Amino acid sequence: MKRITSLSCTATIILLLSLSGCAGGLLDSWEGPGAKVFRPQSIAALPPMASQYDNAREDIQEVLAVSLVKAGRIERVVHAEQITDIFQSSKEAFDTLVFYFSRLEMTGQSDRDAAIKLGKALNVEAFLVVRINAWEYAGTVGENVGRVGLTLRLVDATTGATIWKARHEKAERYIFNRPNLKDVAAELTDEMVKYMPPTAIGSRR
Repeated sequence: MKRITSLSCTATIILLLSLSGCAGGLLDSWEGPGAKVFRPQSIAALPPMASQYDNAREDIQEVLAVSLVKAGRIERVVHAEQITDIFQSSKEAFDTLVFYFSRLEMTGQSDRDAAIKLGKALNVEAFLVVRINAWEYAGTVGENVGRVGLTLRLVDATTGATIWKARHEKAERYIFNRPNLKDVAAELTDEMVKYMPPTAIGSRR
């Protein structure tokens, strides 16, 4: 009973933080030793990894690319449509993506050779691995929310090294009219990209 109560309290705290925008930062984040000096000139957001929220994959990839462009810290952002075209037109690139995701699922580590191949296929110096943790409408007593949660992993496509990882979520309250989850996702990706390396350039804005 104590354990259940503790888990309920933890879940409540997380929800409250997400509802308030988590002014203190992201729910969870990690930076590798090279994060402070990482200055890629090009980046792509990979198609989100398979999950129970596959219906949201295109929306997430689209809003994330927009957030990266708006941040203005990386010179070239490959748009979602271009990435889709590359993986649809090149079996080798698609097979590499499948292998990379498979190894990441099994080991929790970024496979160096596959990451470098993906970087070359996309012609980028960095890419983002995306996992959708939540994309749903949820109801509690007297309150309804539209909730989106993501985990992002920034990978150096020239070395395969993970530079930064973060997890965050955002929820919007509503009574009658459901919020558009794509809009909630756009606010979430804007917030997460603020904390993504390279941050030194962005801190001068």
